[in-house]
Amino acid sequence: MSWVILIVSGILEAVWATALGKSEGFTKLWPTVIFGVSLVLSMGGLAWAMRDISTGTAYAVWVGIGAALTVAYAMITGDEAFSIVRMLLIVGLVGCVVGLKLVGHE
Repeated sequence: MSWVILIVSGILEAVWATALGKSEGFTKLWPTVIFGVSLVLSMGGLAWAMRDISTGTAYAVWVGIGAALTVAYAMITGDEAFSIVRMLLIVGLVGCVVGLKLVGHE
C-alpha cells in the first residue's frame, strides 16, 4: 500500500508544480487553490509512505514521478518544446525510478 500512496503522491507533485506555474505568483484563485490542496495531499502521502519505504528511495521516486509527469504535461500542452532527447531523458528518469523499486530492500 505504501508504494501506491507514494505513486499517487508523485502524481500530485506534478499537479501542484503545474498549478504553481499557472497561479502566476498566487494571483489566480483556482490554480492557487489546486496548488495548496495538491501540495498538502502530496506531502502527506510522501510522509505516510516513508513509514515503510526508506527516505532516500521514497524521495527519489516521488521527485522522479513528479518531474517526469510535469515535463511530459508541459510538452503535451505546448508549454515546452517536444524533442526526442527530452523524451529519452524522461524515459531514463522513469527507468531509474523503477530500478529503485526493483533493488529496494523493503
